[in-house]
This record gives sequence, structure tokens and C-alpha cells, in this order.
Amino acid sequence: MAKKLIYGLNDNPPFPIMVLAGIQHVLTLFGATTLVPLIFGPAMGMDVLQIAAFISCVYFGMGVATLIQTHPRLGSGLPIVQGSSFSFIPSVMTVIGAYKAMGPEAVMQYIGGALILGGILLSVVGYSGIVGYVRKVITPVVIGPVIMAIGFSLAPVAIQGNAANYWPASLAVVFLIFLFSLVSRNKYVNIFAILSAIVITYLVCLGLSHAGVFPEGHPAHISLGRVAEAPWLRYDILMPWGPPKFSLLAFGAMLAGFFAVMIESIGDYHSVSYASGIEDPDEATISRGIGAEGLNCALSGLFGSVGTTSYTENVGLIGLTGVASRWVVRTGAILLILMSFVGKLGALIATMPSPIIGGAYIALFGTIGALGIQVLMRADMGSQRNVLIVGFSFLMALGLPGWVEKNQELFMNPACSALVQTLGGMLWAILKTPMAVAGICAAVCDSLVPGTDEERGIGAGARREGPGDR
Repeated sequence: MAKKLIYGLNDNPPFPIMVLAGIQHVLTLFGATTLVPLIFGPAMGMDVLQIAAFISCVYFGMGVATLIQTHPRLGSGLPIVQGSSFSFIPSVMTVIGAYKAMGPEAVMQYIGGALILGGILLSVVGYSGIVGYVRKVITPVVIGPVIMAIGFSLAPVAIQGNAANYWPASLAVVFLIFLFSLVSRNKYVNIFAILSAIVITYLVCLGLSHAGVFPEGHPAHISLGRVAEAPWLRYDILMPWGPPKFSLLAFGAMLAGFFAVMIESIGDYHSVSYASGIEDPDEATISRGIGAEGLNCALSGLFGSVGTTSYTENVGLIGLTGVASRWVVRTGAILLILMSFVGKLGALIATMPSPIIGGAYIALFGTIGALGIQVLMRADMGSQRNVLIVGFSFLMALGLPGWVEKNQELFMNPACSALVQTLGGMLWAILKTPMAVAGICAAVCDSLVPGTDEERGIGAGARREGPGDR
């Protein structure tokens, strides 16, 4: 079971707690949300000012997307944060490779056009209820490996990409998270476990940086110089890179990302429901959630942002703190929108050293993977059928993407036509995504291999209350 809840789905905490807990969500997501534009910006040739504006666009798009997703009628109504999707990285890189010669503004216009078209398509799949048919084959035997793949496949991001840059700072964050969330019996310390761990470690690194212990170039060095150079306000909101442009190549490449986002998000809806102490989301909740995912991606195309998806690290945050209030998440979304207008505020947050982010990710990503194991408990894991399916799917999720990424030429042969290359690029992008591989393998095996409803975990447990019931 999830950590004992302090604030449930519909609870409205006192304003100071709501703001601080919302800040905690922002601090949890900003590393990954900022990382995506930092990957795309240099790849398409953006200068420093363009990258800064790009980051602001992403903050605004993710804030709006979270407000829509947490709305009980427009979205799932679950306390789930929307952030920059890593699932779109291979697809966007394909678009960048095709249009980079035209300049970064043109690349962003094509990305925006693809996000709008793909977002509309995904929105139709969701709001029309078509996704309900997909859900019938997405049982706990399928969802479990997907969530496990989401959490555990991010280990290189947490450790190699961040924590290993300077282990003392990373392990300090992990130690404080364990101390504040598990050892302490004070509920307010529990609520702000992640925020407290990050802020304390940040202040220590800032002090050591000013004292000269962490010189410039050190992984834990913090410099506030860029904050002084950053502008105060940003005004360009709608189509900041120019009107969207549409192409079959860009649209086809981005479809792979939308496919992965749909599987990932369905798993996240179940995961956040477990963490929030409610039963599985019903068909209507999932349909609204996927519809909102599509709507959010389309709006991101208009806001000059990137593809959006539900953020699993913030699901882990709910599991660690016991705060599952949707109002806390919506407060974080509003803070994210405000950050998008204040350049100096975003610049201050961007000074967070990668080892501190890595320490938080170690705790959060591990919690996410463990939530996948909890989902599997709803199925009969004493069944050899399920053990074999889960083991095969999870192993393929960890092993196949690396091979696929290294053999891109097998999927996108330059000797083939543009259409074949586009279709091959779509398949390549799908198969190099761990959660997509886990979902496909588990869904195919679970559907084809005979098994009872009890074995598959279908209908296990009655649903007590959904996010839109009040």
C-alpha cells in the first residue's frame, strides 16, 4: 500500500502548506522539464537567449497542461503533473535532422505543427472513448512492467547523468529524504521531505561555492551571476517562434512519441491512483486523461513548447510525502506559469547543480519502479504464466532499446523511399523506448496466452471513489 495519506485527493490543505507543497512539485519536475529544451536547443543551433526563451515556453506549456489534466471534466482529475516528455526525444531529433539547415525557428515551427496534428489525433482517441478498447488489454500484468520500466530505466539519468557528477551532494540528498520521510514522525517534515532535502543541500553547496571550496567548474558549484543577467519579464506566449508548419515527415516521426506517451500515461494513471489511496481509474477517467494529453500537446505546439506527458517522478513524490491533493498539484502548475513570465526566477532555479537533482531522482525513480511491483500484486504472481510474461517483458524493456538505438540504419535505410524511412523511423523511436517495449511485449503475451481473469488481475477490488465523483 502507499504511504499513509496526510492529504487525500479532494483535500484542500491550508494555504501555506499548499504553496510549499506546490513548490516541492515544481522542484521535483524542473530538472527533467528543463533538461528536454537543453537537449533540443543546442541540437537545433539555438543561442543562449533563444534557449532561455525556450525554457520559459516549456514552463508555461507544462503549467497549462497540468491545470487541464487535473481538471475532473477536461482531464483525468488525478493529482498528476504534466512535464516535458522524454518519449519525444528520438522523434524530435529526427525533425531537427531534417530541418536544421533552415534555422532553429523553422525547426520549432515544424515541431509545433507536428505536435498540433498529433495532439488532435490523440485527443480524439481519448475523448471519443476509443482508448477504452485499448484499456481492455492493459491489465495489471501489462501495467506493472510498464511502470517498472519507467522507473528503473531512468537509473542512468539519475546516476550517470546527475548523481555521479559529485556523490557527496547526491548522497546527502538521499540521506535527508530517508530521514525526513521515513525516520521523522512529524507530518510537516514528512510533507516537505523532498523540498527540505533539496533546499538544505542547495544552501550548503551555495555556501561552499562562495567560500571557494567548490570552485567554478566543480559539479556542485553554484553561481548566481546568470540570475543577474536574466531579464525580468517575458511576453511572447502564443507562437513565439512563428506560425506552425506542417509536414508528413515531422508528423510521422512524432507519432512514435504519442504512442509511447499513451502507454506511459495509462500506467501513470494507475500508479498515481495507488499512491493516492484510490482504486484503479475507470474507463471514463482514462479516456479524459488521454484526451487531455492530446489537447495539451496541441496547445504546447501553439505555445512554442515541447510534447507533454504525465510525470512519474511526481507520482513518486506523492508516495514519499503522503500528499495526494489535486489542489497542491494545481498550485504547482500556477507557480510554473508564473515562473515562465519571470526570467530571473527561472534562472535562479536553473542554478540547481546536477548532483542535487540526481539525489532526488535516486529516491523518486526507485519509488516509481516499486509502484510497478505493487501493481503486479493485483494479479496472481504465483502463476507461472504471469511470472514468465512479466519477466520476459521487463527484460526486453531493459535490453532491446539499447540494441535498437545502435542499429538505427536497419530501420531507416537511406536507400529506401522517404515514406519507408519515415515509417522505419517511427518503429525505431517506439522500440528504443523502454516503457513502449514493456507495454507491447506484455500486452501481446497477456492477450494471446490463456489465463483466467483472476490470474490477469481483472476486476480485482471495487473502486471506492474516483477523482470526478465530488
